[in-house]
Amino acid sequence: MPTTIKQGSSGDAVREAQFVLARRHYLEAPDVDGDFGPKTDGSVRAFQQDEGLSSDGIVGPNTWNALLAGYSIPPTLKDGSSGQVVHRLQEVINNGRSQFDPGAAALAVDGQYGPRTRAMIEHFQSWGGVASDGIVGLQTWAVSLHAAGQELASAVGV
Repeated sequence: MPTTIKQGSSGDAVREAQFVLARRHYLEAPDVDGDFGPKTDGSVRAFQQDEGLSSDGIVGPNTWNALLAGYSIPPTLKDGSSGQVVHRLQEVINNGRSQFDPGAAALAVDGQYGPRTRAMIEHFQSWGGVASDGIVGLQTWAVSLHAAGQELASAVGV
């Protein structure tokens, strides 16, 4: 269980809470920044109220349990990553590439995160309004696929 966090906190635990709040549609991908400010506080309070928890803006054990129910924190993918999650990411990115990289050739769906996958992810990140660094971290996983009504993490199944 991540550490207790509240307004003024920063770091990985905040980023994880923001990611799950984005997956639950209380925040958006650009808000997954690791800084627990007023927007995160308001989102936490709204989530707590909706879940019947004490709406105090503090993400302690009860709020973490409610936030994480049915969700997990996906892995960070970057150059050199490989495996089934990369394979599925490549499939999803290929399926949507006409939205964020029109005319681009399809990626080889080989489960290897290399230069072509990185380049396609950079286009996806720019389209999604997040930092275009080619690394699939929590902010990128939280990008909404708009028409599909789900985030990248949901589409990939992580």
